[in-house]
Amino acid sequence: MDYKSLNLIGSSSPHIRTRDGAGHIMGEVLIAMVLPLAFAVYNFGPRALSVTAVSLAGCCGFEWLYRALLKKSNTLGDLSAAVTGVLIAFVCPVTIPYWILLIGDFFAIVVVKQLFGGVGKNFLNPALAARAFMLSWAGEMTTWVGPRANVPAWGAFDAATYPTPMSLLHEGDLTGLQQMYDLPKMFVGLIGGSLGEVSALLLILGGLFLLWRKVITWYIPVGFIGTVALLTFLFSRGNDPVQWMLYNLLGGGLMLGAFFMATDYVTSPVSHLGQAIYGVGCGLITVFIRYFGSYNEGVCYAILVMNLTVWIIDKSIKPRRFGVAKSRKAPAPKASPEKKKEAVK
Repeated sequence: MDYKSLNLIGSSSPHIRTRDGAGHIMGEVLIAMVLPLAFAVYNFGPRALSVTAVSLAGCCGFEWLYRALLKKSNTLGDLSAAVTGVLIAFVCPVTIPYWILLIGDFFAIVVVKQLFGGVGKNFLNPALAARAFMLSWAGEMTTWVGPRANVPAWGAFDAATYPTPMSLLHEGDLTGLQQMYDLPKMFVGLIGGSLGEVSALLLILGGLFLLWRKVITWYIPVGFIGTVALLTFLFSRGNDPVQWMLYNLLGGGLMLGAFFMATDYVTSPVSHLGQAIYGVGCGLITVFIRYFGSYNEGVCYAILVMNLTVWIIDKSIKPRRFGVAKSRKAPAPKASPEKKKEAVK
């Protein structure tokens, strides 16, 4: 063989090549969110679609504008901004004013993501950081409508506050919650709440799709959901343990957070053991906030707190390098007689 004619390229590891780039992976995440979005439109009306569209356009627009002003390459093709835009809409009430939504988009893309170097460099989940920031407008961020509200995309609408399952759970009122929402309604999503987190059924289906496509692994969702299930079953506040556990699992943003938020590549650990620890930590903090916090939901802040621990988890739990076997510590070499004499002197 004539090796001189070969077109060899020298490069550093890793040497694996795949077509599944960031754009492909983010595209599958968007596909997984189509059914929850469709149900949100059915449950809350056309404003659910317009809120999502405005948020998506806002995130993409701010990313394009920021990188254009700084004369950097266009990164809209990786679809990370689009995913962030949809997720921000999903964690907001359908009645959220558009101007607050755009402020959240700006904070997520420019402050949390781009100012730290762009995609892959942010240490917080941009969508959840934006939601936490948008709670500066607490009234608008906690105004809920009931199921099948049919809120118009534009114009006036009745924004009367409607009790969500989490508000009743926070009060320990399981009986009142059962009278308002039975478990089948909770599972399907015919309840009040944030735009894209109400249907546990469709969020689970979206999560299973991501698992099937190997976009995410099972360690974080199982650790997260399993910890919440165990703690709420063991500490049921005097209620029926099974009923209390199921209402805690199906209410709030647990399914959205476990499958779509906590599994973010950039802000979650690398190793499988680290991911399991991270998921358990998210579950512990979620239940702690739900039980003892003044705010009735803990998923957002639990994930943000655990985002801040990822560096120490990755530093403490390092996977074994490929091709390197664990070996015993080599014994210290014996000193020669000459060196011993020098040491004595």
